[in-house]
Amino acid sequence: MYDHILVPVSFDGDRHPETALEVASKLRSEGGKVTLLHVMEQVPSYAMNYIPDGFHDEAKKAVIESLEAMARDVGAADCVVVDGHSGRTILDWAAEHTPNLIVVASHRPGMQDLLLGSTATQIVRHAKCAVHVVR
Repeated sequence: MYDHILVPVSFDGDRHPETALEVASKLRSEGGKVTLLHVMEQVPSYAMNYIPDGFHDEAKKAVIESLEAMARDVGAADCVVVDGHSGRTILDWAAEHTPNLIVVASHRPGMQDLLLGSTATQIVRHAKCAVHVVR
């Protein structure tokens, strides 16, 4: 069992954070905690002129509300939203906060993942702790 489990949450349609949270709940030790982490990708500078003022803050608030709703079923859970590139930022957060396990939802890989790599692949290859991938 694990004392601190990190669950990166993506709101992409082909991910299933509910399944990852269910697995994390089962693997968490008594008294352990789960952290739900969402990474907000940066808007490219060329697109900033087309984004209304306050959009980022409103989007972040909506994401936090969604994470908190998911966390209600988990019990002892923290909800964190950070800015950055998903794969690298998840790994950096994990290195700083040292969870014992990362439970990450993944899609079924395709040819594009062989060339570009997916977030789950990056986490599996570079995390310093155990990683459980859920499909």
